[in-house]
This record gives sequence, structure tokens and C-alpha cells, in this order.
Amino acid sequence: MLKILNKNKKIIKPKAVLFDTDNTLYEYEPANKKATKAVGDKLNNLLGITEQEFLKKYIQSKNEIKAQLGKTASSHSRLLYFQRLLELLGLKAQLLIALDLEQTFWRTFLDNAPLFNGVRDIFFELKKREIPIGIVTDLTSHIQLRKLTYFGLEDIFDAVVTSEEVGADKPNEKVFKLALKKLNLENEENIWMVGDNPDADIIGGKKINAITFQKLHKGISQGINEQEPDVIFDNFIQLNHYIQKLFKKKDE
Repeated sequence: MLKILNKNKKIIKPKAVLFDTDNTLYEYEPANKKATKAVGDKLNNLLGITEQEFLKKYIQSKNEIKAQLGKTASSHSRLLYFQRLLELLGLKAQLLIALDLEQTFWRTFLDNAPLFNGVRDIFFELKKREIPIGIVTDLTSHIQLRKLTYFGLEDIFDAVVTSEEVGADKPNEKVFKLALKKLNLENEENIWMVGDNPDADIIGGKKINAITFQKLHKGISQGINEQEPDVIFDNFIQLNHYIQKLFKKKDE
């Protein structure tokens, strides 16, 4: 299902397409759940920490780090979460264990984060049409670049911007403006923004007057009111077909 919600916006060949990463190119929650369990299992084996105690302190550590750092890339750092988790467990500075837990988390996460069907095809279609492709994503550069290379997409993008580079998470317009700058696009007309999050991606896209596409799937609610996207879709195969039809119409 692909549906145009904003009939007033004329959708034509984009000057560039910006994509979110997490929960847009792949489903985030199953990978996160398995990675979190792997960390809990390791703590149980190493220190005898029960699953219940781990989850309670892990949630507390995340909340404390996010409250302390606000909407910044480092507020998503699993290393900081695990460092604080160990402190909350009364273990003080256990640096090797914190590093080990972070490696366990991301290794398990990536092993359980396949790309959605059609993602590669839509990238190849855009490349074939010589449409610049950018990534605008929260979290630290090291982790996000690691994800993109793990997916085998290291040669796809013309620009990648993480919230670490600008010191603020989406929907801060600095993230989007830096992507446009890297793409040598001073004119913000006819940019597409593809993401899942109504606040981070849709509101952020609107700040640069982008045509906004929201990827819907399990656990994602369609944006409404000021968060309403211009277009909704639930798989990339549909979006790719839409792009092909758009170009075919242009060529006729």
C-alpha cells in the first residue's frame, strides 16, 4: 500500500532522496530485543545477575543517560548505558566488562537486523537515475557507519550525516541542512525525505520543505496533524514501483 496524503504537493523527479536508517531500512525492535537479551545472558553467566535485575537496572541506566545528555547522539550510546548499569549494580568501574557488553550487543544486533525487502533495489534504481542519496540518522558515527557497511551499502550513499556531527538529534534542521550541504544542494526544493518516525523524520523533513515519505510497519503509527507525511507506504517494493512509474511518465 502506497498512498499520497497531501494532494496539494506535486511530486516530480527529486533532486535528492534522504533516508533515515534505524527502523526505516530494517526493523529495529526485533534486533534490539535479541541484543538486549544477549547482554543479559552474558551478565548472568559472568556475574550471576538475574534477568529481572538486569532489565530493571538497564532501563534505569538508559533513562539517566538520556536525561543527562538530552537529544544528542551520545544519549543513545550502549557503552554509556552499560557503564552506568554496572555502576547501578554496585560494581563501580568495570571497564573491560562494559566494553565486552557493548560488543556483545552490537554483534548480536547486526546478526538480527536484515534489510527490508526492496531496499537494495530502490537504491539501485535511484543510482541508475543519477539521483543523489543521503543518510540522515541519529546515534554516533562509529555505530551507524558500522551498520551501513555491515549491510553492504558502503558504496551507495553520496552523503551520510549522523547527529554526532551536528551535536543534536533529529528533527533539528542542522542534521538535514548538513546533508544538503554535503550534496551541494543549496536550493531545498524537491528533496524527498524517507523515514519512519513522525517527529524525527517527518517534522525534520518538513523543516527543509522536503516531500515526506513515512515507512509504516508493525509498531509504527502514522503521523497526524503537523506530523502527517505527504506519502505513506509499507514496503520498499511499492515505493520502487512508484518511482519507476514517475520516471516513466516523465520520459513519455
